Order: sequence, then C-alpha cells, then structure tokens
Amino acid sequence: MSLPEPFYKDKLVTLYCGESLALLPFLPKADAIITDPPYGETSLDWDKWPDGWPELAAGVSNQMWCFGSMRMFLEKGNQFSKWNFAQDIVWEKHNGSNSANDRFRRVHESALHFYQGKWVDIFKEPQFTYDAVSKKVKRTKNRTPHWGDIGDSSYSSVDGGPRLASSVIYSKSCHGYAVNETQKPEAIIFPLVMYSVPAGGLLVDLFAGSGTMLNVARKAGRMAIGIEKRESQCREAVKRFSQGYLF
Repeated sequence: MSLPEPFYKDKLVTLYCGESLALLPFLPKADAIITDPPYGETSLDWDKWPDGWPELAAGVSNQMWCFGSMRMFLEKGNQFSKWNFAQDIVWEKHNGSNSANDRFRRVHESALHFYQGKWVDIFKEPQFTYDAVSKKVKRTKNRTPHWGDIGDSSYSSVDGGPRLASSVIYSKSCHGYAVNETQKPEAIIFPLVMYSVPAGGLLVDLFAGSGTMLNVARKAGRMAIGIEKRESQCREAVKRFSQGYLF
C-alpha cells in the first residue's frame, strides 16, 4: 500500500482523505505534528479514538503537539509511551459547555507537547508577546538555586518590550462560523506552528478536520500534510484554502 492521490494539493498544502492509521506509515518525516484527535468522550459517530495512532506517529516526527482533555490523556496515556512529555499550553476560551450542571463550567482545552530523543536536538523557536509593562528590574536578588540561570526575559522587561509567551493563551472559540465540531481558532495554532516548525519546514496534522492547522501553516510559509477521514470535512477544508484567508 502507498499514499493515495491527494484530495487536494498546492505548493504548500497536501490533504489526504482517509484513515490516519492506514496512511501514517507512508508519510514523509516532518518537523512537527500538530493535531487535534477525536477525544472519544461522546457517542457521536465521528468521535472515535483510533487506538494506536500515537505509537505510529512516533515514526513521522520527533515532536508533537496534541490537543485533548485531561480525561483523554489520563485514559489514553499508555499509548504515548514512545514519547517524552515536554510541556503543555492551555487554550482559554471565551465560552464553554458542560454535560452536567454540577461541575465547574469547562472553558479550556489543553495541548501537550511531546518529543523523542534529546531535547537539545528538537527544533524550537521560543515565542514572545509584546505586552510587557515597563519597569525597573532588580538584579541583586539571587534566584533559587534549583531553577538555575534561566535569564530575566521570562519575567519582566526593563523597557516594556517583549516577554516570553505564557502557557495560557486566550482566544475566542469559533462559535458562529466553525465548519468542524471541534474547530480550533487560528490564534491558538499559530504560536505552536512558529515554535515547532522552521521556515520552509513540514507540519503534519493526522486529524485535519476543516484544515485549520494546514491553513495556519500555509500562512506562516510552512508546508503541511493533513489526513482527514470525512470527505465532507475535506470539502470544507478545500473551500477554506481557496478563499486565501483564515477563519
């Protein structure tokens, strides 16, 4: 078996319509995987976790960002045994929903960053925000020894310039314009692409949905390969690609 004819292809983006488990072994090596799998937490037809995909994904790239819920990662954690956990980010939404009214209203999702091999060999481009408040920085205080020397830019700025981006990122959800049930906004994907995929590099999304990861990669000047099993979602992704802008 080999990769089928792409459902869509241009200079930067290639989209396959098929099952990720079947196509994964034939994908080229990528700089990073950024993907949003079905969490397997509902009875909906499309929400089925494909057992074993994290192990197969380990053959495609040495780093991966995977969106999911705490329940998903706890229940499926053994399937990530080939990966080392690096860090996580939290997407803070402006709204949320619950299946029960006796719990806190859930307005966040997580993306966990995994890697293989040596951390020093993993491509990473730290991201910065430009909202630091100008202040004087006292440099006489000794940092607690177990932290080591991690520099000052992650905490404050002398002139109000850039500071290291935080692990909690706020972005409005796609309510009102989403064409995928779990569509992620551009703002939560863009920093992950810029952090993990070098200019001209290759990103892979194993559960492409309506093509958000692929579209963001294209905007950032990166190549991208996506796999999506539902033809209806592939058609929606192609519509987005043809519009030339991001939702």
